[in-house]
Amino acid sequence: MQTFVLFTVTPAMIVGIVLCVIMIAAIIVLYFMGKKMQKKQAEQDAFLQQNRQTVSMLIIDKKKVRFKDAGFPQSVMDQAPKMSRMMKVPVVKAKIGPQIMTFIADEKIFDSIPVKKEVKAVISGMYIQDVKNIHGKVELPPPKKKNIFKRAVDKLQETAGAKPIDKSGKSSSKK
Repeated sequence: MQTFVLFTVTPAMIVGIVLCVIMIAAIIVLYFMGKKMQKKQAEQDAFLQQNRQTVSMLIIDKKKVRFKDAGFPQSVMDQAPKMSRMMKVPVVKAKIGPQIMTFIADEKIFDSIPVKKEVKAVISGMYIQDVKNIHGKVELPPPKKKNIFKRAVDKLQETAGAKPIDKSGKSSSKK
Protein backbone atom coordinates (compact mmCIF):
# COMPACT_ATOMS: atom_id res chain seq x y z
CA MET A 1 0.00 0.00 0.00
CA GLN A 2 1.43 3.29 -1.07
CA THR A 3 0.55 6.65 0.39
CA PHE A 4 0.68 9.75 -1.71
CA VAL A 5 1.84 12.96 -0.11
CA LEU A 6 0.30 15.96 -1.81
CA PHE A 7 2.33 18.47 0.14
CA THR A 8 4.35 18.64 3.30
CA VAL A 9 3.54 20.97 6.15
CA THR A 10 6.62 22.82 7.24
CA PRO A 11 7.00 24.78 10.48
CA ALA A 12 7.12 28.01 8.44
CA MET A 13 3.70 27.22 6.95
CA ILE A 14 2.26 26.59 10.41
CA VAL A 15 3.63 29.93 11.64
CA GLY A 16 2.17 31.67 8.58
CA ILE A 17 -1.26 30.10 9.10
CA VAL A 18 -1.26 31.05 12.80
CA LEU A 19 -0.28 34.65 11.93
CA CYS A 20 -3.06 34.86 9.33
CA VAL A 21 -5.63 33.62 11.84
CA ILE A 22 -4.42 36.15 14.43
CA MET A 23 -4.57 39.00 11.87
CA ILE A 24 -8.09 38.05 10.78
CA ALA A 25 -9.22 37.93 14.43
CA ALA A 26 -7.64 41.36 15.05
CA ILE A 27 -9.40 42.84 12.02
CA ILE A 28 -12.76 41.47 13.18
CA VAL A 29 -12.25 42.86 16.71
CA LEU A 30 -11.23 46.28 15.33
CA TYR A 31 -14.29 46.33 13.05
CA PHE A 32 -16.71 45.82 15.92
CA MET A 33 -14.84 48.23 18.20
CA GLY A 34 -14.97 50.84 15.42
CA LYS A 35 -18.72 50.43 15.03
CA LYS A 36 -19.19 50.82 18.78
CA MET A 37 -17.03 53.95 18.87
CA GLN A 38 -18.91 55.45 15.90
CA LYS A 39 -22.19 55.05 17.80
CA LYS A 40 -20.65 56.69 20.85
CA GLN A 41 -19.33 59.57 18.72
CA ALA A 42 -22.76 60.08 17.13
CA GLU A 43 -24.37 60.29 20.58
CA GLN A 44 -21.79 62.84 21.70
CA ASP A 45 -22.30 64.94 18.55
CA ALA A 46 -26.06 64.91 19.09
CA PHE A 47 -25.56 66.06 22.69
CA LEU A 48 -23.25 68.88 21.56
CA GLN A 49 -25.77 69.97 18.92
CA GLN A 50 -28.55 70.15 21.51
CA ASN A 51 -26.54 72.30 23.93
CA ARG A 52 -24.94 74.74 21.51
CA GLN A 53 -25.27 78.49 21.87
CA THR A 54 -23.80 81.52 20.12
CA VAL A 55 -21.89 84.02 22.24
CA SER A 56 -19.72 87.03 21.56
CA MET A 57 -16.21 86.71 22.95
CA LEU A 58 -12.85 88.44 22.85
CA ILE A 59 -10.08 85.95 22.13
CA ILE A 60 -7.16 86.63 24.46
CA ASP A 61 -4.82 83.74 23.68
CA LYS A 62 -4.74 80.40 21.93
CA LYS A 63 -2.22 77.59 22.11
CA LYS A 64 -1.85 73.83 22.12
CA VAL A 65 -0.94 72.53 25.57
CA ARG A 66 -1.28 69.32 27.50
CA PHE A 67 -4.72 68.88 29.02
CA LYS A 68 -3.36 68.80 32.57
CA ASP A 69 -1.41 72.05 32.00
CA ALA A 70 -4.32 73.94 30.40
CA GLY A 71 -5.65 75.34 33.67
CA PHE A 72 -9.03 73.63 33.76
CA PRO A 73 -10.86 73.21 37.08
CA GLN A 74 -10.22 70.05 39.06
CA SER A 75 -13.74 68.75 38.37
CA VAL A 76 -13.03 68.83 34.62
CA MET A 77 -9.67 67.12 35.13
CA ASP A 78 -11.33 64.32 37.12
CA GLN A 79 -13.88 63.66 34.36
CA ALA A 80 -11.27 63.43 31.59
CA PRO A 81 -9.89 59.98 30.72
CA LYS A 82 -6.33 59.34 31.89
CA MET A 83 -4.91 59.07 28.37
CA SER A 84 -6.42 62.37 27.26
CA ARG A 85 -4.83 64.21 30.19
CA MET A 86 -1.44 63.74 28.55
CA MET A 87 -2.53 64.69 25.03
CA LYS A 88 -2.08 68.18 23.64
CA VAL A 89 -5.36 69.99 23.07
CA PRO A 90 -6.14 73.32 21.35
CA VAL A 91 -6.90 75.70 24.21
CA VAL A 92 -8.41 79.18 23.80
CA LYS A 93 -8.56 81.81 26.55
CA ALA A 94 -11.43 84.19 25.92
CA LYS A 95 -13.29 86.96 27.69
CA ILE A 96 -17.06 86.63 27.71
CA GLY A 97 -18.51 89.73 29.31
CA PRO A 98 -16.50 90.39 32.49
CA GLN A 99 -15.39 86.76 32.88
CA ILE A 100 -12.23 85.18 31.44
CA MET A 101 -12.72 81.51 30.59
CA THR A 102 -10.65 78.68 29.12
CA PHE A 103 -12.17 76.72 26.24
CA ILE A 104 -11.21 73.71 24.16
CA ALA A 105 -11.45 74.49 20.44
CA ASP A 106 -12.32 72.09 17.66
CA GLU A 107 -9.15 70.94 15.90
CA LYS A 108 -10.56 71.98 12.49
CA ILE A 109 -11.23 75.61 13.41
CA PHE A 110 -8.30 76.24 15.76
CA ASP A 111 -6.12 77.81 13.06
CA SER A 112 -8.90 80.14 11.91
CA ILE A 113 -9.49 81.65 15.37
CA PRO A 114 -7.93 85.13 15.45
CA VAL A 115 -6.07 86.33 18.55
CA LYS A 116 -6.91 89.70 20.17
CA LYS A 117 -10.13 89.99 18.13
CA GLU A 118 -13.80 89.83 18.96
CA VAL A 119 -15.73 86.95 17.40
CA LYS A 120 -19.10 85.29 17.63
CA ALA A 121 -18.48 81.68 18.54
CA VAL A 122 -20.76 78.67 18.70
CA ILE A 123 -19.98 76.91 21.97
CA SER A 124 -21.31 73.91 23.81
CA GLY A 125 -20.20 73.97 27.43
CA MET A 126 -16.49 74.64 27.29
CA TYR A 127 -16.06 73.42 23.70
CA ILE A 128 -15.81 75.89 20.79
CA GLN A 129 -17.46 74.30 17.75
CA ASP A 130 -17.44 77.15 15.24
CA VAL A 131 -16.35 80.77 14.87
CA LYS A 132 -18.51 83.27 12.98
CA ASN A 133 -18.64 87.02 12.35
CA ILE A 134 -14.96 87.73 12.76
CA HIS A 135 -14.54 91.50 13.12
CA GLY A 136 -11.59 93.18 11.40
CA LYS A 137 -9.15 91.65 8.96
CA VAL A 138 -8.69 87.93 9.14
CA GLU A 139 -5.05 86.94 9.20
CA LEU A 140 -4.64 83.44 7.85
CA PRO A 141 -1.67 81.47 9.09
CA PRO A 142 1.20 81.10 6.62
CA PRO A 143 1.00 77.94 4.52
CA LYS A 144 3.00 75.05 5.87
CA LYS A 145 6.17 74.04 4.07
CA LYS A 146 5.87 70.88 2.03
CA ASN A 147 8.05 67.95 2.95
CA ILE A 148 10.30 66.21 0.45
CA PHE A 149 7.72 63.57 -0.46
CA LYS A 150 4.96 66.10 -1.22
CA ARG A 151 7.33 68.25 -3.28
CA ALA A 152 8.39 65.18 -5.29
CA VAL A 153 4.77 64.17 -5.89
CA ASP A 154 3.86 67.70 -7.02
CA LYS A 155 6.86 67.81 -9.35
CA LEU A 156 5.99 64.43 -10.86
CA GLN A 157 2.36 65.47 -11.34
CA GLU A 158 3.46 68.70 -13.00
CA THR A 159 5.80 66.91 -15.41
CA ALA A 160 3.16 64.30 -16.20
CA GLY A 161 0.57 66.99 -16.85
CA ALA A 162 -1.76 65.75 -14.12
CA LYS A 163 -3.96 68.12 -12.17
CA PRO A 164 -2.84 68.74 -8.58
CA ILE A 165 -5.00 67.09 -5.94
CA ASP A 166 -6.26 69.30 -3.11
CA LYS A 167 -6.93 68.15 0.47
CA SER A 168 -10.51 67.10 -0.24
CA GLY A 169 -9.30 64.48 -2.70
CA LYS A 170 -10.71 66.19 -5.78
CA SER A 171 -8.49 67.33 -8.60
CA SER A 172 -8.39 71.07 -8.97
CA SER A 173 -7.90 72.87 -12.23
CA LYS A 174 -5.54 75.81 -12.08
CA LYS A 175 -5.32 77.73 -15.31
